Amino acid sequence: MKYQDYRFSVAPMMDWTDRHCRVFHRLMTRRGRLYTEMLTTGAIIHGDRERLLGFDASEHPVALQLGGSDPDALATAARIGEDFGYDEINLNVGCPSDRVKDGRFGACLMAEPELVAEGVAAMKRAVKIPITVKCRIGIDDQDPEIALDVLARGVIAAGSDALIVHARKAWLNGLSPKENRDIPPLDYDRVYRLKAALPGVPIIINGGIGSIAEARQHLDHVDGAMLGRAAYQEPWRLLSVDPELFGEAAPFATMKDVFAAMLPYIEQQLAQGTRLHSMTRHFVGAFHGVKGARAFRRHLAENGVRAGAGVNALVDAMALVDGGAAAAMAA
Repeated sequence: MKYQDYRFSVAPMMDWTDRHCRVFHRLMTRRGRLYTEMLTTGAIIHGDRERLLGFDASEHPVALQLGGSDPDALATAARIGEDFGYDEINLNVGCPSDRVKDGRFGACLMAEPELVAEGVAAMKRAVKIPITVKCRIGIDDQDPEIALDVLARGVIAAGSDALIVHARKAWLNGLSPKENRDIPPLDYDRVYRLKAALPGVPIIINGGIGSIAEARQHLDHVDGAMLGRAAYQEPWRLLSVDPELFGEAAPFATMKDVFAAMLPYIEQQLAQGTRLHSMTRHFVGAFHGVKGARAFRRHLAENGVRAGAGVNALVDAMALVDGGAAAAMAA
């Protein structure tokens, strides 16, 4: 496992990082690591696997994030994910939603580090690809100095290949999932201290990182940085990942070039019955701050959602954006 593999990644985000979103993001960074939305072990074992797990070959390296707590079910789901071709299996120990808590997975597992370690060990026995864990620094009244250390040391001993830490507590009692993304204070220093205590373990930091420049600053202290909402809501930022963090040229010079490269995929998906809006909903922030961005969004909102909408709706929307300004933004 090379530390460079985790230098930059886009966070798994429910309802956002689906297969179409990931193909779009891959066109902007060859090196960034991509993650699926969290999928429960039950859905994977009993559901429509092709619909849930299928992905485009261009997405590599791409990781499957699992939600679950039963070691046997995690092992089974991990094997299925490996068979589908995923490059990594990631266990969610950070999501604070009520549905997650009721199902005994996500952030509530911070209170059961031994069970998390059992799940990691079971997955390690089941597959050859890396197993990683994504967690918070603690939940509710836990002391983050103790809770994070106990969880981290337990899962590393069980074989976890890396640890991704969202640098906030999750308050399962009193805050909504949305509030849990913003209200608990960020504590980046706690994650830095974890890295100092575990120098031989890849530690990736997540939470509130708003730009590639900020990600680069974190890399002075940890092995990787993971962007969430900033990558999704302003995807043009991803064009600077390869040049700024890996010293390599960006795949494309401008967002318009990215969309031109995206068109064959969109046409292929449309031919398979995918609705245009299922793909274009991920594009609304692509020209944030550029002249014509509002017209771009409005055109997609009005035309991309229509039954039978085709690729011309996107082509016409792109024509409304100032090409020069878009190129300057991406530079």
